[in-house]
Amino acid sequence: MCRIAAYTGPAIPLENIVVRPNHSLLTQSQHATEAKLAVNGDGFGISWYGDNPEPGLYRDVLPAWADDNLTNLCRMVRSHHFIAHIRASTVGETSRTNCHPFTCKNWSFCHNGQIPHFGAIKRRMMAALPDHLFDLRRGTTDSEMIFLTLLHHGLENDPTSAVQQTLTTIGPATDQGPIKLTCVFSDGQTLYAFRHGSNGISPTLYVSGVLDNGGRALASEPLCGVASRWTAVPDDTLCTITQAGLEPVMGLTLGKRTNDTADPSRTAHLA
Repeated sequence: MCRIAAYTGPAIPLENIVVRPNHSLLTQSQHATEAKLAVNGDGFGISWYGDNPEPGLYRDVLPAWADDNLTNLCRMVRSHHFIAHIRASTVGETSRTNCHPFTCKNWSFCHNGQIPHFGAIKRRMMAALPDHLFDLRRGTTDSEMIFLTLLHHGLENDPTSAVQQTLTTIGPATDQGPIKLTCVFSDGQTLYAFRHGSNGISPTLYVSGVLDNGGRALASEPLCGVASRWTAVPDDTLCTITQAGLEPVMGLTLGKRTNDTADPSRTAHLA
């Protein structure tokens, strides 16, 4: 499974989330503790927002720990809003076009998990895309297809409806295994997240308390390595993450809702 980290708040160097914490995303590329695989070495990527609506994007097929450009980029680039991803491939070969995040206009998207029956529904999902979205497809992953399908179902105007319709498009699980989706995406202003597992078990995702600088982080595994300082994003609930905390989006009915929201008084330290 892949690993994700994201941030929203006052502008900081990317390295404050991706490189410097004790259990940073870079550390998780070789030493993940809440995934089947400890090593995630099939590429990486970062999308970040600045003065322009469209995000910057850097992706490569090298393992994150093997690219000096990544650490230098993270040291020099500052952003108030960014998403980072390290890949352990399940669908699609190791190529730059299959590395996350995927972007379209002001949107960026990444995914951890898999659609085990993707081969059986891929052609149908592709055929359903309008021409302008079909032409955007560059890779071969189920993750990119999820993103394009979300856009097709109106992500720009109604993220809740887009998520619900996309899950309907994917359909129920088959005997090939459970559907596992943990997705993080943004329009450059709002950071969204949701987790879904057809068997009730979805890939992990946590939201931090208030960081030392007043921002918030999302991560597949707590960046400080102390789970008690972080709150699990609830299953089957589309959430937004702002500096104020995690807020469930009303109207999303993917399964049993929970009241497991972040405690604004909890402070997470990344050192």
